[in-house]
Amino acid sequence: MSASVLNKAAAPASSPAALFTRLCASLSKLALVAAVAGLLAVVLCVQYQVVGRYLFNDTPTWAEALAMLLVLYVTALGVAVGVRDAGHIGLESLLVLLPERLRRKLEILIHLLVALFGGLMLKAGWLWTTLKWSERKPMLGVPEGMDYLPLVIAGALIVLFSIEHIVALLRGHHVEPAWN
Repeated sequence: MSASVLNKAAAPASSPAALFTRLCASLSKLALVAAVAGLLAVVLCVQYQVVGRYLFNDTPTWAEALAMLLVLYVTALGVAVGVRDAGHIGLESLLVLLPERLRRKLEILIHLLVALFGGLMLKAGWLWTTLKWSERKPMLGVPEGMDYLPLVIAGALIVLFSIEHIVALLRGHHVEPAWN
């Protein structure tokens, strides 16, 4: 039996853990779709800027500013999805050499540290978002705080996804990537 079949068989579909996993999977899919849409928008902004500069000799200044802002969101959302779907860099080669009990404790510690990092991102991002919200970006006319909002979003998602991993480890399960 595959791990996903075992995970589904072991937890009733209406249990709090299963509902939390479905919520996290949905948030991960939404973040991934938003990141892909943002990446496509970045490509369109850059193309528009190139066409404006070289074909019409009229560089649209807002296109670069928007592309740079979108890169912040794409990166932040991508990092959060990477945390949930275990796409981040890890030292798994060392962990597999350890006894199961010690390996599980270290994996939980790693997810706790990742959650702490996400919480710090959330807190610092919120601080800077609120401090800079009243200032305007000259090229776009949007609040400067929009530059820091991705830290808030990604930090919150990272905390949620890390908690999901910890709960899964405590229950003897693995978190299946949302895009499967």
